Parts: sequence; C-alpha cells; structure tokens
Amino acid sequence: MFATASNKTTLSAAILLLTRSSLPTTSSFIQGTVRSGNNNRLGRRNGNAIIMVAANNISTSSTSSTTRLFGVSTQQHKEDDDASIKKSITPTPPVPRREEDRMVYAGIAPEGWDPKMPRQANDSRERLLDPPVGIPDPYGWLRDDKRESEEVLDHLKAENEYSQSVTEHLGGLQDTLYNEFLSSIQETDYTTPRPRGDYWYYSRTYQGSSYTTYCRAPKTTDAHSVDWDGKKTSPILPGEEVYLDVNELAKGKEYCSVGRVRTSPSQGLVAYTVDYSGDEKYELHVRDLDTGVDVALKGADAAGSEELLEVDGLVWGKDDDTLYYVTMDEQHRPFRLFQRRGWKGGSPVDTLLKEDLDDLFWCGVYKSLDGKYIFFESASKETSEVWYLSTEEEGTSTDMKSVAPRRSKVLYEVEHGHGRWFVWTNVDGAPNMKLMTSPANADSADEWSLLEDADGKPVFDGSLTKALDSVTVLNSHVVIQGREGGIPRVWTYDIASKVMRRLEFDESAYDVGLLSHFEADTRSIAVSYDSMLTPPSSIEISLEDDTMRTVLKTKVVPGYDKDRYGCDRLEVLSRDGETRIPISVVYGKETMEKVRAGERVPVHLYGYGSYGACIEADFRSTRLPLLDRGMIYVIAHIRGGGEMGRQWYEDPTGGKYLCKKNTFNDFVDVANFLVQEKWTSPEMLSCEGRSAGGLLIGAAINQSPELFRVAILGVPFVDVACTMTDSTIPLTSGEWVEWGNPNEELYHRYMMEYSPMNCVQRGKKYPSCWLTGGLHDPRVAYWEPAKFAATLRHAAAAIGPEEIENNNNPICMKLDLSAGHFSASDRYKYYRELAYDYSFLLDQLNLA
Repeated sequence: MFATASNKTTLSAAILLLTRSSLPTTSSFIQGTVRSGNNNRLGRRNGNAIIMVAANNISTSSTSSTTRLFGVSTQQHKEDDDASIKKSITPTPPVPRREEDRMVYAGIAPEGWDPKMPRQANDSRERLLDPPVGIPDPYGWLRDDKRESEEVLDHLKAENEYSQSVTEHLGGLQDTLYNEFLSSIQETDYTTPRPRGDYWYYSRTYQGSSYTTYCRAPKTTDAHSVDWDGKKTSPILPGEEVYLDVNELAKGKEYCSVGRVRTSPSQGLVAYTVDYSGDEKYELHVRDLDTGVDVALKGADAAGSEELLEVDGLVWGKDDDTLYYVTMDEQHRPFRLFQRRGWKGGSPVDTLLKEDLDDLFWCGVYKSLDGKYIFFESASKETSEVWYLSTEEEGTSTDMKSVAPRRSKVLYEVEHGHGRWFVWTNVDGAPNMKLMTSPANADSADEWSLLEDADGKPVFDGSLTKALDSVTVLNSHVVIQGREGGIPRVWTYDIASKVMRRLEFDESAYDVGLLSHFEADTRSIAVSYDSMLTPPSSIEISLEDDTMRTVLKTKVVPGYDKDRYGCDRLEVLSRDGETRIPISVVYGKETMEKVRAGERVPVHLYGYGSYGACIEADFRSTRLPLLDRGMIYVIAHIRGGGEMGRQWYEDPTGGKYLCKKNTFNDFVDVANFLVQEKWTSPEMLSCEGRSAGGLLIGAAINQSPELFRVAILGVPFVDVACTMTDSTIPLTSGEWVEWGNPNEELYHRYMMEYSPMNCVQRGKKYPSCWLTGGLHDPRVAYWEPAKFAATLRHAAAAIGPEEIENNNNPICMKLDLSAGHFSASDRYKYYRELAYDYSFLLDQLNLA
C-alpha cells in the first residue's frame, strides 16, 4: 500500500483502516514503504506518510545473551546439540478452567446492560432476538478490559512458556532465519526524497537503530540527485537535518509507534503523534525545529488540564497558529473535530467544529492538496458525508458546510482543485465509484456531473470494468488510482486536453501506487513499483509524456538473484462453478521443476478477504527463506477483498454480510486446487492470515481440518459472534455494516454457522496452530486467540485414545505482553518474532 498524493487517505482506505483488518506488515519493515490509512484493524489513517518502521531498544546482533520474546525476558536458546533431547519431551499446554454455564446473550439488551450502549444501528429495521439467545462462552473469564487480573495474566504467561517450550529445540533455526531476514535488507537506508516547499523530505534507518529518523534537506533546485556513499554518518542530500528521531523518543520505552508527522505551513514546526503502549492512543506533540523545544499538548476539557491530548487525526490550518485534531470516544472511535488556536500559549482556544455521535460512523480530518479547505469526513462502510471549512475563513468562521447531505448506502469522497469539487462516489447504486465534478458549493449533489474525456465519454462511470480508489488533483492533471483486471493501476487525466492515459509496465502482475505528493504545482509524479519478483523502486514519470521515466531509487536486497525465482498469475474455479478466483504464485524455479516432474512440494497459502482490502502481488524479502527451503508461496485473492472491484466485496455475490461464507469457501477451494493439481498434499500444505485474515484461517480449518498441516493465525478475529453482540468492545458497532449484527434475527444464525469459536469440530484432528496476539491490541482483543487456543485443545481431547497418541499437532499461542495489534514496533524485535513464527511453520512441515 502506498501513501496517496495529498494529506488525505482515500475514504475506502480510511474505513478499511478503521476495522479489524491487518494486512501484512512485513514489507513496511523490509522495504521502508510508506503507508497511509486510518484506524481499521490495519493501520492508522490520514496519509501525509506514515513510515511503519519503529522499534524498541533491542540488540540488533544475530545472537545475544538474552532476548525479550513475547514480552517476557528469557535466556537465549542453547546449542542445537540438545535439540533432539528437548524435542522428545512433550510439553504440556496450560488448561484454563471452563465455566460451562457462562453465556454472552445476543438480542435485546440482557438484564443489567448499560442503556447507553446500542444493541443495533440507529437506522436498522431488523428485528432483535427476543428473548435473547445465549452464545456459549466458557472461557469468557479470560476477558479483562483493564489487563490487571493476576489469574488472566498468569494464564497468558503460561501460554507463552508453553509456546517457548514447544519451539525450544528450534533456537538454531530461529537465529538462522533472523540472520536471513537481516541479510536481505539494507539496514542503513533511506526513503525517496519528496519536495515540499523549501525542502526535500525523507526518512532514514540506520544499522543498529530500531526506529525511523525523519530528515530534510534544503531544496535548491526542482530536481535532486542522491550521491550517497552508504555510510551512516554521510548525509543523503547536502544540508541534511534531522527533525524527528524516533530512536530518541523510544529510549526507555518497551513500545514506541509514531503515527502522524506533519510539518507546519512555515516548515518551522512539526506536529507528531506517538503511542507508547500499543493501544493506539496517540499523544500529540509539537516541536520547534529551530530551538528543539518539544511540547506535549494538554487536553481540551479545561484550561490548565494536565491530561495529555490523545488524538486520531491531525492537520495544520493556514498558519502555524492553528491545529485541527480528531479525538476518540470510549470505544476508540474517532468522532470529534476540534480547532485549536493559540496552541503555544497558556490558554489555547479549542473550538468543537463537528462531531458524529452515531456509533457506525468513523471520522477523520484532512486538508486539500491546494491548501484551501479543511475537510471533516464521517463514514461507515456504506454511507459517508464530508464537511468543509475554507482556510481563508478559519480565523472568522467555524461553520462547516456539507458537500452533500448524507444518504443511506451512498459513499463519496472529495478533493478540491480549480475551484471545483472532484467527487468519487457510488451514487445511484453504481457497483464501483464514479468520478464526478461540480462547483465548490455546499449541498452540491444535484450539481455533480461525470468527468468526461475529449470524446465526451465518462472516464470512470462506476461500471464493472474498472474500479476507482483515489483521486489527486494537480495544477495540470488529475491522477487517479484504481484497479483494472485485478491489478492496481494509475491513470493521468490532462485537465486542458481531457485526455486520460493509463501508466503501463512490463510485468503482467505488479503493485503500483503514488508516493507522497505535497505540491499541486508539478510537472511529474512519482510512483512506487514492485512485483512478486521485482524489489520496490521509485519512478518519476513526466505528466506530459509518460514514457519519460527516471528511476529515483531501487530498494537494495542484498544477495537476491531474481533469475532464480518465478511467478505466475492463475485462476481457480470456485465451487459455485462460475466464480474464478485469482491466485498469485511465487517460487524457486528448481522447486517448480519438481512439481512439473510430478513431485509434490510444500506450499504456503496466504489469504485475507475482508473489508474490500487487496492483497497485492508485491515483493516481500521475508518470503525468501521459505522459497529457498523449497516452498511455493501462494496468495489467494478471495472474495471479500477488493482485487476485482467492489463487486468482489459487496453482497449479493461478494464476501460480506450474508455472503461472507464465499470468503472461506474460496480459500478452501484454492487449497483443494493445490492438492488436486498435485502441487502439494495436505501433509505439506500450510496456511496463514492476520486479524480478519485470522478469521479466514479459523473458518477454513473448521471447514476442512484435514486439508492443512499447519495454520498461522496472527491476531485472529475468531470470536466473531460474541464480539459482534457487544458494542462495549472497540470497533464492534461500526462493523455491524461489515459482518452483520448477531443481535438481529437476520444475521444471528448465519454468523453462528461460520464464527470460528463456535464451529470447532470435536473429535477431529486439526492442523498444528500458531496463534499470536498483543496484550494492548484495541482491534482484536488478546482474549480472542487465548480463548480459541483453549477451545481447539478442548475439542481435540474428544478424539479417541489411539488418535490422541498419534496427534502430534500442537496448538500454541504467542502473546506479546508489550505490544498491540501490529506486533513489535521494533523492527529487529519484529524479525525475531517472525523467525519464531516461521521456525514453527518449518518444523511442523519437517523442513527444519
């Protein structure tokens, strides 16, 4: 994923990032890519550029006397000479108590329910279950919202100890994998400098330092040339200065994640947000770049408040005196927009500009690329509304006006340029987004008209042929990002000539997206390009002649030989006999030659399939250790994602609401294809998914436990039915328009038929499972993987004595006691933990 070209993330990305989604984060550490987004179960929103490279204070050497694993200090693994002895001793997993009568009630509010917490959406007309229906929750006592219960914490630590004991014989392999991860990245590196005002802005990482350092250098010309000798001490550009060093912020902290980083209009200040716990509650700071003075802003409730201001969205106004920020409610939902003037003084003036009290709607703030408007957008996954305030009027008016009133099932997003709104919307029931324009007026919906090319044809009419994701309005062109043929695309539209061109690339499948753009007055754009075989590169492309291209930077992957690997894009026919599921495949050429000769090989199948999110055919150097050990890596682009447009996601044929089972069926169909085509066998097939992708894996192994040998479930959303009944859990009510609401008759039975926690088959042999979680995760609470691990083990105890003796498939949970949804913020600790995950995978496949 790439940052969009302005201060704004697309609404679709914003809503995606406001959910239980967690796309793979590997590339953010390996490639240093820029990501943008809001507050899904995926990432945070509002995209000047969020560099997801951060860290704790962990030694970067490949071996050390102690390593902090799962948030628990342990001695480094002993020599492999003892490995066979240790493996022969079967560890015993912890057995949490079961409360067989414990229930979570779906339907009308049960006795004692807080009347302020909704049981269904305000505008829902569906019947609530009455009387309420109990959902068994025997391990429900593991939920501790305060994370303080000694019994719960002791159990979680026991789970970590069990997982460590199961993998104790793999210490040598873990060190090897860790070293392989590090050997495939350039630890001292930089991101492509991007122009903004008087400076080039970029970030750097240094060997031995876990976090990003934000830098800039004076812009003396409109182009730059990097002449860097690769040394840590050498500047990337002349006059380089550090304006934010996250390594300094992280000193003495177990966790440190920087969210927004925004330089002020004068470029003399930087506002940034930082989370020190993993719970995604971000403090707001402002730093004077001349003096180095750093101010942590205090709460808006009262003058003199000592409570630090926690925010979600952040932008500067027209000048350095004005900040706009979004705050969250108790359920972690961004919902209020404030304007703060005079923030430097002892009595700043905070004005509430807008709020949305509907629990289904998540809010964000951004500024138009031309700097003329502040936008406040509020959106569910099906309906949105955008308000605006002119920056010319911000000192005299606080009256925000609506671009177009909210209409049920109508999504729209807005950018401004050339005195007009540029609107992309699914109005009138379009299956994909249309691109429309109108004068920049309030309540402008009746004035929207399709943007047309020189022949009078709409450039994006919302049809099935191509999907529109985001729009960037420059002085001479409109740059459009979307999808066609299942592949990410970028188009340029010349405002004067009305000619639209699609950027073309040589490979048949790839990932491409705009880098951060801060200036509308430009003659070129910069994109990031990669594929499953090609490492990322930044390419500058002329807007006048898109064949004029300059490679600004290519990601260095030490030791990588592209010629050793191959990739394919195939389609698998689903069980419905009509739907063709795209899959992306990458492999070592020697491995695929074995398959063609009739030999079955290990295959790792990855999937996600929710929120309309796309898993791209991109480059990940962390796949190389699997490929080099003879595995084939397959991505299943299943329904529920957005790879084939919004129709791939939306009902009635996509993968949400009452057609959610399509997601799981597609994944299992792909797995069966891999076996039937004799690429692999169930004993050699592994699968993986994170967050909502963990739901996918949980549902898939419940449907076909015999089909997989190993399953990795990262921060898995597996307790779907119980969680979605309970609006006191963060994100729940906003996701009733994703999964449906099990409090309602319409959705309850259907959800119970796939909710992994409630569909575990007793007496069946399941694959070996590796579950992960974070104690402070606000998106998928730690108790979900903890309860699922216990449920899987309890069900396994029902198989016969002979089967038990032959069942060597462990169920392990690794819980990071100092992190949240995105695992370690430290890139080195992240690689250590990934080495643990992969060592378990390889061991269970007999590849260790």
